[in-house]
Amino acid sequence: MSKILADVFPEAVAIPEQYRVSYQEQREYLINGELRHWPGALNTVQSPVYVKEGDEIKQQVIGATPLLTAHEALHALNAAVDAYNLGHGRWPAMSVAERISHIEKFLEQMREQRDAVVKLLMWEIGKTLKDSEKEFDRTCDYIVDTVKALKELDRNSAKLIEEQGFMAQIRRVPLGVALCMGPFNYPLNETFSTLIPALIMGNTVVFKPAKYGVLLIRPLLKAFQESFPPGVINIIYGKGRDTVGALMETGKIDVFAFIGTNKGANDLKRLHPKPHRLKSILGLDAKNPALVLPDADLDQTVSECVTGSLSFNGQRCTALKILFVHKSIVNEFIERFNAEVEKLKPGMPWDSGVQLTPLPEPGKADYLRGLVEDAKAHGAKIMNLHGGEILHSFFYPAVLYPVNANMNVYREEQFGPVVPIVPFEKDEEAIQYVVNSNFGQQVSIFGNDSKKIAMYIDMFTNQVGRINVNTQCQRGPDSFPFNGRKDSAEGTLSVADALRVFSIRTLVATKSTEANKQIISTIIRNRESVFLSTDYIM
Repeated sequence: MSKILADVFPEAVAIPEQYRVSYQEQREYLINGELRHWPGALNTVQSPVYVKEGDEIKQQVIGATPLLTAHEALHALNAAVDAYNLGHGRWPAMSVAERISHIEKFLEQMREQRDAVVKLLMWEIGKTLKDSEKEFDRTCDYIVDTVKALKELDRNSAKLIEEQGFMAQIRRVPLGVALCMGPFNYPLNETFSTLIPALIMGNTVVFKPAKYGVLLIRPLLKAFQESFPPGVINIIYGKGRDTVGALMETGKIDVFAFIGTNKGANDLKRLHPKPHRLKSILGLDAKNPALVLPDADLDQTVSECVTGSLSFNGQRCTALKILFVHKSIVNEFIERFNAEVEKLKPGMPWDSGVQLTPLPEPGKADYLRGLVEDAKAHGAKIMNLHGGEILHSFFYPAVLYPVNANMNVYREEQFGPVVPIVPFEKDEEAIQYVVNSNFGQQVSIFGNDSKKIAMYIDMFTNQVGRINVNTQCQRGPDSFPFNGRKDSAEGTLSVADALRVFSIRTLVATKSTEANKQIISTIIRNRESVFLSTDYIM
């Protein structure tokens, strides 16, 4: 084992006081506005952080969360169903302005828990301090932007339309009961990018936190409890097979918001007895390629590709997961790429300037080792110093070359710090990879020949959801659509799009007679209807 890994895990006394975390035994869960106590079995929360104790290196256990059963999950669902009450419940019948006030109250209380959530992001999933703070702040900004977008949407809906002898008002209304499940890599931001729009549009919600990154929801439980009417938001814990399956089998879930694997989504959707009544908003697997053309600016391209493939150890759905580099420049590209990888600082999440951290998923390092060994067996080599070295939960990035179609890493989404590089000569080689892939989230094109780039753009516009020119794949800005094709997504998310996917347009219409106009005018003037209104939200 090289020294670069031997010193990666600290002694307990070396951990700065402000970043130390105490053991948290969580037994609270939220149903129908009550923080209930769970007396049963708990799930141990192991940190990806190991600590040196004498001659040993021990994994840190930082807490435990409730292992609820189908019984508690169904209680949560019934609370959400009752709170929605076929659309007549307090929350769905509430005015937009009133729902916004509840969301703003939650945001105010959420911001008070920044330090606690950031610390748990570091300890639970190994995210750096800088990125943990960024995730928290970006989530708060997302909520603010969502409120702004809903105000704008409601203002545009506060008018009456006259067409072909009819007058009408068109507004968006909720869909029903939503099940929201987020991913471990962005357990706050990506989870809330579905949870908040679902709530603000008037849906009631059952929320199950990610498999890893569970404890960090605990500091927010009271804010959820105090900010929303009973049953509007219900938070459950436990194994998915013991809880989520039971929810789907009831047929009472109207909206399924899930960010994870396409297999997981398919398995859960199949359990619903009325699939045509289930609205799905899914963010799934991706195998985003980068295409590096012969005339690419290598300084810029290498920088974007290193960040794109190894930011948060490559554990992002939008990460660059395979690099197609033209044969004429591949050797120089690899040399520069490796030089930049060598500059990446390994360490603990709170270390200043750290960029490589431990992996939170148990067994992930062994899985990545298997991908590397399979690639080597089919002709690839590890091109960078220390590539593929492992110490417990830490896996040092492995740059593989030349990668070909016989290797598992050519097809599988590695979701970790393994960078496969494929040499190509003909445009068709790269094009066919994207066309034949089961995934269709994004692609990055690096080059300077406008005609060549335009040709690739036109080839890919019907294959992926986003084409990036001379920049890495990414989700932001949050105002941009975030979607995908094939097995990569269902539905579109952005600040504005999310409001639409968690709602449906409904209209009140009548013939434009004087009598009907008088009726509509009286309803609006006397505020006899929540739906039919020309109120303008400031």
